[in-house]
Amino acid sequence: MLKNNFDEVEARIQAACARSGRKREEITLIAVSKTKPVEMLQEAYDFGTRIFGENKVQEIVDKYEVLPKDISWHMIGHLQRNKVKYIVDKVKLIHSVDSLRLAEAIEKEAAKRDIIVDILIEVNAAKEDTKFGVMPEEAEDLVSEIALLPHIRIMGLMTIAPFVENPEENRIYFQRLRKLAVDIDEKKSDNVNMSILSMGMTNDYEVAIEEGATMVRVGTGLFGARNYT
Repeated sequence: MLKNNFDEVEARIQAACARSGRKREEITLIAVSKTKPVEMLQEAYDFGTRIFGENKVQEIVDKYEVLPKDISWHMIGHLQRNKVKYIVDKVKLIHSVDSLRLAEAIEKEAAKRDIIVDILIEVNAAKEDTKFGVMPEEAEDLVSEIALLPHIRIMGLMTIAPFVENPEENRIYFQRLRKLAVDIDEKKSDNVNMSILSMGMTNDYEVAIEEGATMVRVGTGLFGARNYT
């Protein structure tokens, strides 16, 4: 069943690439495994999955300890400053940096370990009150401030689009994020790279790919509905 889900998502990614004239290797699929048991992640690992995304620090820590060490973990949920120390040396990429204070906390822990931490700036592209993320018009200033921190590398932008019935409604937000990335990239700032656009989830990843996503975060489409009880 799990393998069938992964095959289905893979087919849809390839179709979206074909429609938009992109190469499949331009897209990284992040298997969002939040709330899912280790056994399910191991099953996905056994048929080749190596990139997993988690929303909570504790889940990353717990799963990191028991699953194979060649997994790339991505922190995609809201990150509290006091929890940075637990994951800063375990994750490949932090998608959800939306303030200078959080970036400074990452810088502090990275400096202690003498490592460089790759991050994305989370942008609230739809300006939703219920979402985290810097407002689009404030993103360039935040990038400029964080770029000065020597143990952080800005790799691009991330957004969480609204949950909508018709994924076409989110096209405008994906276009907005891509334009913002282009504008930031044109400044050619040191320590700033806009090679990653993390956008698109189970409901709308095909539209996101058509609009330039380089990473899509798919959970329900791969692992099935979540049980939060």
